[in-house]
Amino acid sequence: MCSVDFTDSSLSLEEQVIADRIEELREQLGDQLLILGHHYQRDSIVMHADFLGDSFMLSQMAAESKAKYIVFCGVHFMAESADILTDDNQMVLMPNIRAGCSMADMADLPDVEACWNELLDTSNLLDPATREDAELPAESGASYLVPVTYMNSSADLKAFVGHHGGIVCTSSNAAGVLEWALERAGENGKVLFFPDQHLGRNTALAMGYNDDDLAVWNPMMESDWESLNAAKFVLWHGYCSVHQRFTVEQINDLREAHPDALVIAHPECDRTVVDAADASGSTEMIRRYVEAAPSGSVVGVGTEIHLVKRLDEQYPDKEVFCLDPGVCPCSTMYMIHPAFLAELLERLADGEVLNQIVVPSQMADDAILALNRMLSIVA
Repeated sequence: MCSVDFTDSSLSLEEQVIADRIEELREQLGDQLLILGHHYQRDSIVMHADFLGDSFMLSQMAAESKAKYIVFCGVHFMAESADILTDDNQMVLMPNIRAGCSMADMADLPDVEACWNELLDTSNLLDPATREDAELPAESGASYLVPVTYMNSSADLKAFVGHHGGIVCTSSNAAGVLEWALERAGENGKVLFFPDQHLGRNTALAMGYNDDDLAVWNPMMESDWESLNAAKFVLWHGYCSVHQRFTVEQINDLREAHPDALVIAHPECDRTVVDAADASGSTEMIRRYVEAAPSGSVVGVGTEIHLVKRLDEQYPDKEVFCLDPGVCPCSTMYMIHPAFLAELLERLADGEVLNQIVVPSQMADDAILALNRMLSIVA
């Protein structure tokens, strides 16, 4: 449980009343309740979280918990992942069920299925689901199309990947996951990576592949089959609206003002930004990078503003800046407001379950296959 002074002088009187009521309800619900907060949440949500972290780590925390009610203060795909991993006697709830993810929404199941079928038909590749054991590397001479989905995707896409012999990745283990997928694709096989093209591109390039090995699939445009047939990686045309905002010019401006500045960017940023940065990594790696920076450092960070501001406050011996001077909040994360959290807990205290996230059992079973494949790599 978090040990925080819940009287915050930065809160308005109305906000403090809501914060106090949330804590009263937390105490009333006791061990039945677990509140999870993503790094990108506002401070007035984070102050109530039992655990703070990235999406998959929080889902694992939910699975390890004995709490009956898991309140996930994040976006929809995160709560789905928590529901997939938790027991049937646990309920995963969201303060605002409308909090989605623009990147995850850029790849839906019908479009991915259409892409999948067209690639199989045109490239003469095999579906790994046709094999007796999709876990094994491809046999000599066999070529497969192996699907990989980023954690930032809907449950039905994780299930699609699991059913077709594929795997899930996070921003921190993408390289290991792609190595696994390539082994199962075979010498002339391909990897279909969705929904974030930038994570796929940055990871493949860091692994030693080049631009000719990469092609982008845009469901809204006519396919370039020459590039697609030559590519080792077919990347979905998706992106994070926050991480799209960071530019090389912003890095140059920071280094002009602070020549010794350190720069770290999330791998969902454009390749030019990742190449110009000193380091690239997940939200957890960004946190560790700032922590490890020498006292007195100036650190420019290419990710969501709430995490950056929190790091700047947490390490007062360092200056931590968001690369985007225009500020870059995640608008969907911001939909999780303390008033919604208070209402959800009020309903729970009255015996009413609100905004429960339920992934159908067959979908969950297929998604778990893909998640377990990922866990077998990072173990």
